[in-house]
Amino acid sequence: MSQRTDLPVVESDGAPFWQALREDGVFRVVRCRSCGVVHHYPRPFCPACWSDDVEWLPASGRATLYTYSTVYMNDLPPFRDQLPYTAAVVQLEEGPRVMTRLVDCTPEQLSIGMPLRLVVFPLTDEVSIALFAPEAS
Repeated sequence: MSQRTDLPVVESDGAPFWQALREDGVFRVVRCRSCGVVHHYPRPFCPACWSDDVEWLPASGRATLYTYSTVYMNDLPPFRDQLPYTAAVVQLEEGPRVMTRLVDCTPEQLSIGMPLRLVVFPLTDEVSIALFAPEAS
């Protein structure tokens, strides 16, 4: 039996993020209690001031489209079965930028700065991922 290669590796520093996404459908970010900077990807210290006084917070699930690229060729599993797809960087309402994939839209419907919403997509019973889709008008 082959091991799936499309699953994220859940490390201890990011476990609360993956757990909240899977169990509650909530995207979580980390905020520094010392300087107030909100960051993502999860880490146990602030990337701005290096303080380890950080806390997990639920994000709103709202973002804006910062940049994107439509992928038409990718021979790697599982991506070859999803072509074409749109890879993107979105800016969360809370500030951090996140790499993701856009769903429920065509490339022609996209524009930089457009509002997006979180879509939680289960890969397995244990792992879900955060995708984004255009905000309903």
